[in-house]
Amino acid sequence: MNFSTNAPSGTKIMKENSHPSTKMTVSQFQQTSRQRTVLGVLNENEQHVRSHSQGSQFSRHSSLTERSQHTFLCCTSSSSSEVYIEEACEVVLDSSGQEEVSDDQNEALNNEDARLLLELCSSLCQDVSMHSEYNEFHLSDKVQCSEYAEDIYRHLRQNEVQLRPLPNYLEKHPEITNDMRIILVDWLVEVAQEYKLCSETLYLAVNYLDRFLTSTMFIERGKLQLAGTAALMIASKYEECFPPELTDFVYITDSTYTKRQLIRMEHIFLEVLTFKLTVATAKQFLRQFLVVHPVSVTTANLAMYVSELSLLEIDPFLQYTPSIVAASAYCLANYTVSRSLWPSALQAFTGYTLSEIEDCLIDLHKLYVKAERLPQLAMRDKYRSSKYCRVSLITAPATLPF
Repeated sequence: MNFSTNAPSGTKIMKENSHPSTKMTVSQFQQTSRQRTVLGVLNENEQHVRSHSQGSQFSRHSSLTERSQHTFLCCTSSSSSEVYIEEACEVVLDSSGQEEVSDDQNEALNNEDARLLLELCSSLCQDVSMHSEYNEFHLSDKVQCSEYAEDIYRHLRQNEVQLRPLPNYLEKHPEITNDMRIILVDWLVEVAQEYKLCSETLYLAVNYLDRFLTSTMFIERGKLQLAGTAALMIASKYEECFPPELTDFVYITDSTYTKRQLIRMEHIFLEVLTFKLTVATAKQFLRQFLVVHPVSVTTANLAMYVSELSLLEIDPFLQYTPSIVAASAYCLANYTVSRSLWPSALQAFTGYTLSEIEDCLIDLHKLYVKAERLPQLAMRDKYRSSKYCRVSLITAPATLPF
């Protein structure tokens, strides 16, 4: 299937990434799903296209399956308010050395402390499901605001320069266009949403893809989706607690590629990237900025949205470092919601003045204005949900105060 700028979105797969026992069966997928987008087909894959889709199997490793059969005193899923509490009982030894179970085990379940713990865990899970992405910026406040904060920021600034793709890498790939990459990134956003992958995984996947294409030449258009799938697979293994399995990645491409091809591409990727997978992304910088100078939930989610929009465009955003993109996203969101720009606290922390951010801020504002007219829908749909305060529905400011 050829690339086009109005390619349809892929199939919505309801999969719970954070808990291995919540997957849907293949038959349920076949009954409820529509045909998945295939961005490119390798010539040698023509005999495989859709031949395996009916037999796609989704399974976890046995160790994970066994682990899911136990109950824990914790929240097992960020999108569920269920709490599993291991039943408490007091074990005593009688005179013969045999175990006796105390009658207090039934009383323990009725204990006031246990009920309070259940209510606390339930409310915590519900809060995480509502604002899990925004809360990421506050879970590590103590670390980010500790004496290590400046050292962490300095290290990220060095890393972002060392592991940076070239803005003009498409010149080395005559068969690949900027529109093809936009469609691919939009598809990666949709897949990440379907499998409940975190935003950092998406940022890493796009970085891996751009660096791979920077270091290679003459990649065929039919192999672009294979490269994007391999990038997401590596990123999910690096970032996620429960990454999707190999069979899942075969399924999301409608069996366009085989397991063997994905594994081979993964090996090539790692060799080309020389296993340098720890990358400073705009999401990491944005997290630091929101800790140093907190803003409202709406502003934070809007900053995440406009920052993620920058992943779609090579030109001009690969010309800017991730820290500049994050600072511009912060300024644009802050100005859109509260008509403020770059606070003095962040200027002191980052060393960036508003004039240094200005060019990227103007480019990001142009992209934000035209986002409503883009044919790609996955990112807008993602941030239209209540989880992100429906920030993609917020109208961009007509002008900036420059």
